[in-house]
Amino acid sequence: MKVSEVAPTGRDGFAVASDGAPLYFRVTGAADAAVTVVLSDGIGCDGYVWRYLHPALAIESQVLHWHYRGHGRTPAPRRRGGIGIPELADDLVAVLDAAGIGRAVLAGHSMGVQVCLEAHRRHAERVSGLVLVCGSHGNPLRTFKGSSFADTALPYIAFGVNRAPRLTAALWRVLLPTRLAYEVAAHTEINSDLARVEDFMPYLEHMAAIDPLLFLDLLSETAAHSAKDHLPAVNVPTLIVAGEHDGFTPRSLSDEMAATIPGSELCVIEGGTHTSPIERPELVNERIARFLRERVAIASLAQRRTRPPRRAR
Repeated sequence: MKVSEVAPTGRDGFAVASDGAPLYFRVTGAADAAVTVVLSDGIGCDGYVWRYLHPALAIESQVLHWHYRGHGRTPAPRRRGGIGIPELADDLVAVLDAAGIGRAVLAGHSMGVQVCLEAHRRHAERVSGLVLVCGSHGNPLRTFKGSSFADTALPYIAFGVNRAPRLTAALWRVLLPTRLAYEVAAHTEINSDLARVEDFMPYLEHMAAIDPLLFLDLLSETAAHSAKDHLPAVNVPTLIVAGEHDGFTPRSLSDEMAATIPGSELCVIEGGTHTSPIERPELVNERIARFLRERVAIASLAQRRTRPPRRAR
């Protein structure tokens, strides 16, 4: 199967969050499709990891991709603080409302996994399925690279960044969107034998445009949040995609989610890391598309057939 690199045409819009903040979204694919999929990113991302999956899913499904506050085309928060995983989950539902979508499959990558799980906890009636890609149910820093060092170091990093925000921002903008930063990533996390430079550089370029204070705040929120207690209550079809060599959110976290979420399926991407969707796109695309057809679309069509007909008035 040829992997498409061009997202199909669609419609753009802005939702309004509960506090009045605008939230950008884009809808592609067929509006009358049996399945709608919502794509939620990781911190600092505006869609790079969905480069191949998005157009592949839009062939058979309606696909909505949105931007968190301060990411992509969504403006930054008016003030620091107050935006955690629960608020992002509510933002997701505000986007569904604005797009006129009742229920959808929530697909999340990295921090997006926590957002999707929290959205199911808070708004289960809006969720028809979950696709959890290379993520964790909570506090990924505690298991980063198989160690709790990142979790322990976060308060000290936060102290340094808050003491010198302008210097941090200047270095952030200069160092991140460089080939050097890519080489560091290639030697520490991503599988450079599978990932292409042109697929990963958009992540570094977008990260450079993010306010490092916002990034740090969201990172702290992921460390404070957990949906582990909610996993046994997940009652929708769930597919968990794990990278075999993911160092950010190790496979053990996906194994734990698969063992705890009733009826869930686990797909391990051989040779994949935290960026598996751009490293093995054919495999990821096919597996998710099959899950949507076999576990979600069939159930959706069956539900439509069993609904009682509306009474004429």
